[in-house]
Amino acid sequence: MAASDRIMLGPLVGAIDQGTSSTRFLVFNAKTAELLSHHQVEIKQKFPKEGWVEQDPKQILQSVYECMERTCEKLTQLGIDISNIKAIGVSNQRETTVVWDKITGEPLYNAIVWLDLRTQSTVERLINRTPGKNKNHLKHKTGLPISTYFSAVKLRWLMDNVDGVRSAVHSGRAMFGTIDSWLIWSLTGAKNGGVHCTDVTNASRTMLFNVHTLDWDPELCQFFDIPVEILPKVRSSSEIYGLIKSGSLTGVPISGCLGDQSAALVGQMCFKDGQAKNTYGTGCFLLYNTGQKPVMSEHGLLTTVAYKLGRDKPACYALEGSVAIAGAVIRWLKDNLGIIQSPEEVEKLAASVGTSYGCYFVPAFSGLYAPYWEPSARGIICGLTQFTNRSHIAFAALEAVCFQTREILDAMNKDSGIPLKQLQVDGGMTNNKLLMQLQADILCIPVVKPSMPETTALGAAMAAGAAEGVQVWSLEPEDLTAVTCERFEPQINPEESEFRYARWKKAVAKSMNWETTTPLNCNGETSIFSSLPLGFYVLGSMFMLIGAKYISG
Repeated sequence: MAASDRIMLGPLVGAIDQGTSSTRFLVFNAKTAELLSHHQVEIKQKFPKEGWVEQDPKQILQSVYECMERTCEKLTQLGIDISNIKAIGVSNQRETTVVWDKITGEPLYNAIVWLDLRTQSTVERLINRTPGKNKNHLKHKTGLPISTYFSAVKLRWLMDNVDGVRSAVHSGRAMFGTIDSWLIWSLTGAKNGGVHCTDVTNASRTMLFNVHTLDWDPELCQFFDIPVEILPKVRSSSEIYGLIKSGSLTGVPISGCLGDQSAALVGQMCFKDGQAKNTYGTGCFLLYNTGQKPVMSEHGLLTTVAYKLGRDKPACYALEGSVAIAGAVIRWLKDNLGIIQSPEEVEKLAASVGTSYGCYFVPAFSGLYAPYWEPSARGIICGLTQFTNRSHIAFAALEAVCFQTREILDAMNKDSGIPLKQLQVDGGMTNNKLLMQLQADILCIPVVKPSMPETTALGAAMAAGAAEGVQVWSLEPEDLTAVTCERFEPQINPEESEFRYARWKKAVAKSMNWETTTPLNCNGETSIFSSLPLGFYVLGSMFMLIGAKYISG
C-alpha cells in the first residue's frame, strides 16, 4: 500500500496486556478510545509439582514481540500508518516473580506465578518470626498480610532453593522484578542499557514497598533478607521509562505501566473516591478507590496503590479483594473434568438447568484469598445427590465466582462504611450473560458492564498517552470518552439471595483446614502425605497394614 493511501487517524497508543493466560497487544485511537486492532498469544503454564505454577519468562517476552509485530501488520493491512503510534503502555499480571542475570540477560529460573503455593513453608517460617506469630505484622507498612500471594516470599524462596539465583544475588549480577520490570528492561535494550524499573502499583504488591513513603523500605528488605540493590527503581504509573529498541515500533516510548487490576480501574474511569470495579479473569479482583489516603482494612482486604498518573501527581489508593480462582475454575471444568469442550460452553450448560439444585462449589484450589487468607483451605463440592449432573456442577461453578465476589463486597462495605450502589465489571468472563445476571442476583445491586470490554489495556494506554512528553491523551474529566454500558438488574428477592449465600458460607467452612505442612518424617521433612487431609493418612495406614498382612502370609 502506498504511503498516500494510508489512513491518518491522529495519534495512536499501544498497550501490552500481559496476563496469566495470554499476552495481547492492542492499539487505540487516543482521541476516541476506539480499539483499532489487536493480536493475542496464549501463554503456557507449567505445573512441575502439586501447587507449583510457573511460566517461561523468555516465552512471555517472545509473545510480546509477536503480538506487537502481528498487530502492526494488521494495522498496515487496514491502511493505518503505524508511525502514528506515539506511546506504549504496559499492563501485567501482578506478583509473578522473575529473577535474571543482568550480564547475560538470561532468566535464572522460571517465573513463579502469583497463585503458586510452594512458598507456604516460607510464609509459616516468616510468620513464626513475628511477635505473636501474626500474619499482619507488616500490614501497617505494606497494606498486605504475609502470604504466598506476594512477590517477596517468592523471591525469598528462590534465594533459598535455587543455587543460580543465590549465587547471582551474592555476586551482584541478579535483577529482580515482576513481569512489568522484566518486559520494560528487555524491550528497552536488556543487557545493552535496558531500564530496570517498576511502577508504584506493582511495587505495592511485593511486600517490600512502603505504601506511605512510596519507596522500598529498608526494614521490610531486612525482614525478608533481600538486598535492595537487586530491586528495580520505582517510578510513577505515567512517565517515559525508555524507548523500544527493536522491531517495527523501534523508538516508540514506553510511558505507562500499571498492574493489571489498577489498569482496569483506570480503564473503567474510577477516578473518584467510592468508585469500584471487579475484574473477572483467571482470578477475580475488586478494587475500591479510597482517594489519596491509604485505608487499612479490618475485614481481610488489601490496601494497595491504585495509580499515580505522573511524577508530580499524587498517588491514589484502593482497597482490594482478591479471589484466586474465577475463570480458572472454568478452565478446570474443561481441562480436568472434561465436562465442557470450550469455556463458552459453560453458560449454555448451566442455563439448561437454571439452578445448582443444592450443589455448592468452593474452588479453593490455591487456598482462600480475601477475606480469609487461609492457605489450608482446599476445593470442595457439597450437596451432591443422585440427581446432580454436570449441568448443576457448571451452574455451581459460576455461582462460586459470584459468592466469592459477594464476600469481598461485604467486607468492602464494612471497611468503607458506604455500601456500593452498583458494581462496574470487566474481564473475559463478563461475556457470560448468565454469570452477570447471577452476580446481580447474589449482590442484590445492579451490575454494569461497559460495551468496550478491553478496560485493562485501555487503562494502560491512557496512562501512556497522558505521560509528560507524550501528552496525546487527556485525562481531564471533561475530555474522557463516555462509555456505553449494559446493566444487569437483580431478578430474585433478597431473601432467596441470602438463603443461597448462607449455604455457600456453610460450604466454605467445610473447606477450611484441609491441608497441613507439619513435618512427618524422622528427618523433619514434609512427606508426600503432608498436603493431604487427615483421612488420607488413616486410609494410607490401613492399606499399609493390610498389605503387610498379605506379604507376611
